[in-house]
Amino acid sequence: MIQQFEHYTFQLFDPTKGELFFNLIANNKDRLEDFFPGTLSENKTLADTQDYCESVVQRIADKSYFPYTIQDDRTGQIIGLVDLKNINWKVPKGELGYFVDREYAGKGLISKAVGLLVDYLVAEYGFKKLLCRANEQNIGSVKVALKNGFELEGTIRNDHATTSGKVVDLNYYGRIF
Repeated sequence: MIQQFEHYTFQLFDPTKGELFFNLIANNKDRLEDFFPGTLSENKTLADTQDYCESVVQRIADKSYFPYTIQDDRTGQIIGLVDLKNINWKVPKGELGYFVDREYAGKGLISKAVGLLVDYLVAEYGFKKLLCRANEQNIGSVKVALKNGFELEGTIRNDHATTSGKVVDLNYYGRIF
């Protein structure tokens, strides 16, 4: 799936753009460290990111992970990620994660991309449920979920340890199809 909106391209992760992906992670490390620790730990150096890209190709082929990037067509830079992980094909269901470069925050880009991906996953793969997890203090992430028709299903207390070791609650937002 490749979708274009405004001057952005939203598409399945392209492993040949590892350096652009590395730059996105490196430029937003402080914003991502608490809730994207896995992505950060796998992309500490450009060499790590090249290895990560190779592993992502296999995970996509296995249908166990679907990462999509947002690219600014004016600059050529990757400025956001929306991914589907924790997939259970028996239901089928999965969890969406998302973030955008600090320079593009608050412009509705992630909301648009999540909407495009949700529509695609339901039409192409027949997903019956999608969910998002967010700490209540992450107002932007909560707004993206609600704007895309996800409903608060509950709060799981002490559900996630941040990079600093602080254990926090996460709200679970779900959408049934």
